[in-house]
Amino acid sequence: MEIRHVQIFKYRTKTLKAQDGNVKIPSTIARDSGIRTNHISKVLSELKAHELVEYINPEARKGRLYRLTDKGEEVTQNINLD
Repeated sequence: MEIRHVQIFKYRTKTLKAQDGNVKIPSTIARDSGIRTNHISKVLSELKAHELVEYINPEARKGRLYRLTDKGEEVTQNINLD
């Protein structure tokens, strides 16, 4: 189910791929994925709602650090990222 959710929208796939198992801020994810920064926040919110990413500093309003959850890692390994 989650794999389908990610694959139907290429920005979700690119965002997961850009995470690459690292902790990153949204602007870095945007740069690494080739997605404009104004779209990244929405994509990250969608992925967070499906428990594919999480932020590790929830108190921060700016500069939130995101990482893949275990579920996100599993989905990333099982989708075609090309």
